Amino acid sequence: MTELKPLMIIAGPTACGKSAAAVECALKLNGEVISADSMQVYRGMDIGTAKITAEEMKGVPHHLLDVLDPSEDFNIKLFKDLCLEAMEGIYSRGHLPIICGGTGFYIQSVLRNVDLEEAPDTGIRKELEAEDPEKLFEMLKEIDPASAEAIHPNNVKRVIRAIEFYRETGRPISEHNAEQRQNEYAYNAGYYVLCDDRAVMYERIDRRVDKMAENGLVEEVKALKAAGMKRGSVAMQGLGYKEIFAYLDGEISLDEALYTIKRDSRHFAKRQLTWFKREGEAVTWVDRTAFTDPEREIPAFICRDFENRIMTKA
Repeated sequence: MTELKPLMIIAGPTACGKSAAAVECALKLNGEVISADSMQVYRGMDIGTAKITAEEMKGVPHHLLDVLDPSEDFNIKLFKDLCLEAMEGIYSRGHLPIICGGTGFYIQSVLRNVDLEEAPDTGIRKELEAEDPEKLFEMLKEIDPASAEAIHPNNVKRVIRAIEFYRETGRPISEHNAEQRQNEYAYNAGYYVLCDDRAVMYERIDRRVDKMAENGLVEEVKALKAAGMKRGSVAMQGLGYKEIFAYLDGEISLDEALYTIKRDSRHFAKRQLTWFKREGEAVTWVDRTAFTDPEREIPAFICRDFENRIMTKA
């Protein structure tokens, strides 16, 4: 039997302190961080994605940040390929890979080695791409309520894929994903999900959005627009970008845009929590309310637990 390699995963909803915890764990355990985020891969999208800064990295190598131009498409198969490539390099250096992010399906694709062969385009996709996004989401709610709960209405690509899968197979893609969730781990993994009191989490999200605005979110989107980015592109579907696009196009006020970003970020955090809860006993929940000094104590707890449960088996 092949011995499984160690892997740390630090996940959780938006604005719960994942990045800072991952850096501290990397410093303690000689690790390198891999971002599991569908928007931080893009260059020039720093403020709206709350991308970690060079100073915040504290010298820890980070992977899958700034690897694509916003005009390029990014999907889960590309994430898995790039992540496995990064992990191979990290292991070769004798270091510990730490996957950090809030995109549960991305994490699952690596952890459980999910089969991600690209489905052939049967013509259904082109037909669906011509539909209004709101109508597509209503279709999804009808055929696959579980997927509609997990996928943001603005993530049109994933909405289309879910409908396409249903039409091709007669089965909801949520059922298929649940089956994939039963795959054995491909790594000896410690899977930690950070969480917090919901009211506190929502307040932190609101403060983060206000800080984004202060730090130049509008100017960042203006620059992307001036560089030729369109509202319909994959990169511009990220929270914070499509709303500011609507403001720049004169459709809503800046206050309305920021309100919408805050509201939709809260909804997104709820969907993220729902995803991680489905992982059941596979994850170790790390509740910030249980710690007096979360920023210092949480990384210490994770490292201690990881060393006791995972490193002793390595």
